[in-house]
Amino acid sequence: MVERILDQLIFASRWLLVPIYLALASILVLFGIKAVQEAIHLFEQVLVISATEIVLAGLALIDLVLIANLLVMVVLSSYETFVSTIDLVAGQQKPSWLGRMDAATLKIKLAVSIVAISSIHLLKAFMNFEGGEEKKLFWLIIAHLAFVVSALLMAFIDKIAFSHHRPRSDAESVINFHP
Repeated sequence: MVERILDQLIFASRWLLVPIYLALASILVLFGIKAVQEAIHLFEQVLVISATEIVLAGLALIDLVLIANLLVMVVLSSYETFVSTIDLVAGQQKPSWLGRMDAATLKIKLAVSIVAISSIHLLKAFMNFEGGEEKKLFWLIIAHLAFVVSALLMAFIDKIAFSHHRPRSDAESVINFHP
């Protein structure tokens, strides 16, 4: 009796994650506001700024989009993986990846997104490079390479440790067909 109650309480504790997911989702509102603010500022300044500054502003918006996509991916897939299945009303479309992404796959996607975000920051640093900042640029490159190596290692470890546990897609079955 006591054990069953404890089991139920521990199982129900997964719902304590929901406020964290809601907090992450609410950050999307802030990103939306910031993106609109940046776009308005860019359009106000378009006649007086250089092409390089426009590219940098575009990269800043791409950065926001990548992080916003990352938030959506984490919130939706984590909720569905750890809390409850997302049941949508008839006619409402569900992202194709939702329900097929386990925690290990999510970590790899996060790592790849971090590499993409790091690439954008590195590109911005190169575009804003001025003499005397070689040391800063060197450490940015080292940090970026650390992210790349980490993502590759995570993908490699996932492939050797967990890929045989996942169901194959039809495309993978055709590619890996052995008569």
